[in-house]
Amino acid sequence: MDGAVAASASAPPQRARASLRQVLITLGDPLIEPLVAPRGLGVEARDVVISDPDDDLDARPGDLVLVIGARGRAAVSAVRAAGRAGAAAVLVKVDSAEQATVLRQAAVDTGVALLGVPPEARWERLATLARGVLASAEASPGEGLGDLFSLAQTIAALTGGTVSIEDTANRVLAYSRSSDEVDELRRLSILGRQGPEPYLALLREWGVYERLRASEEVVRIAERPELGIRGRLAVGMHVGDQLLGTIWVQEGREPLSEAAERALLGAARVTALHLIRQRNEPTAGLRFRENLLAALLDGRTDAESVAEQIGADATRPAAVAVFTLRTSGRAGIGRAELELKRAEMTNLISVHAAAYRRSALVTPVGTRTYVLLPDLPELPEPPTGAPAADCPVPPAVLGMTREVVATARRHLGMTVQAAVGSPVPTLDEVPRSRQEADRVLAAMARDVAGDVATLGQVRSQVLLSETLALLAANPEVRDPRLGVLLAHDAEHDSSLAESLLAYLDAFGDVRTAAHRLHVHPNTLRYRVRRAVEVTGLDLDDPRQRLFAQLQLRLS
Repeated sequence: MDGAVAASASAPPQRARASLRQVLITLGDPLIEPLVAPRGLGVEARDVVISDPDDDLDARPGDLVLVIGARGRAAVSAVRAAGRAGAAAVLVKVDSAEQATVLRQAAVDTGVALLGVPPEARWERLATLARGVLASAEASPGEGLGDLFSLAQTIAALTGGTVSIEDTANRVLAYSRSSDEVDELRRLSILGRQGPEPYLALLREWGVYERLRASEEVVRIAERPELGIRGRLAVGMHVGDQLLGTIWVQEGREPLSEAAERALLGAARVTALHLIRQRNEPTAGLRFRENLLAALLDGRTDAESVAEQIGADATRPAAVAVFTLRTSGRAGIGRAELELKRAEMTNLISVHAAAYRRSALVTPVGTRTYVLLPDLPELPEPPTGAPAADCPVPPAVLGMTREVVATARRHLGMTVQAAVGSPVPTLDEVPRSRQEADRVLAAMARDVAGDVATLGQVRSQVLLSETLALLAANPEVRDPRLGVLLAHDAEHDSSLAESLLAYLDAFGDVRTAAHRLHVHPNTLRYRVRRAVEVTGLDLDDPRQRLFAQLQLRLS
């Protein structure tokens, strides 16, 4: 891979395999329907093979066998042969319930899953899509952009519609999961059949295809109830002057909004990158940009090289945003589900970031996802006496970050938080923006409420949070008398420590502190006196008051 960042040597990972369940979830209706699965849906699917009635079946364990040229009873022998070979599933066109019953029994007898295929489906389309699902499962783990089917599902979540990704010959490459609201055009496109000619003629007459070829314009297409066709959005996926394909979003019950158009523009750019990398570097291409950003954030590569790779100006300002999922309140969430949600979040971030800046870079690192936003507007001069690095984050960057967080929260059903580092004058100073974003996000996990923050907005909270973290990590610098106070509270089920902290936070104003604790002022006075008796603290000493206030916050 040209220009790739060197990685430490390690043994090659085992190739991931798609389960039959994953194939069904991804392709699903209207292309295939599970009829029976004697060994369950967790069996591994490895490859797609064709069974021709005139030839002997050459299948291996884990194959998806497509029975071409035979239906009903005529396909029974092929089903049995696939079962004896250990195939994961056999796919047969089924015309009637009677045929399904006969084939189902043959599948049960030999322990192979049976998947029904609509009579009007094109085998070549099904084979291509199935191979795409299996190939995406074998891709290296952690690819930020994900496979095409995952992207289609992400675009559907962002736009509120149902999505098809097509190549320049109008062949469907991937699609989102369907609802009951799909129209005939979408159904026929997935099955590989041509859509209604009167509607296709209208698209040509309206110049839709020309507009999609000519630019990144998102085209809104009116519904045609008389043809059973719902409204749509469409956009071309371009790399330079080359059209790689199109994305179509069919309207559901609700109209597609203006926000859907902006999301679709970003989706087209992300998907175009995916297609071109997949075409040139099918196993490692998508990870290249991720590795590039990770190396820049860590200072392991020079900014000029990164700028050249992504088409950015290394001398212009840039900033880093970081996002993470919070699992608090989600007890019982499994590792697989969490990883899936993180991948979906990264897809969402990629789409929004690409819409904001074509040259944006996105990479997951551990439990966080980082975004590099290059080519920002020139930075204003800092106010007199202000640190040179203390530059406000552009409103457009904050707006994009808030939009990503809000969308991700709705789509994932989990808490999402983000922090944005201050812009830096040039790309080679990006590690400083990343470090600042990390500090803010770490403080948000401990003490800072809210979804999106910058250091300028929460500096005091961040500094206090970092001070408390140091205090927590170094027990030798704590005052043991306050430990005695906490032990006394635990033994006597009292609230002396809480009352003392409230008193100190209120600068010794008894009435204010009592009001915050919902107790009588005399009660608070008594508790503070008892706390002093238990600890021996001198509250007239400002240093003891300050340290007690800090240490009590740890509890």
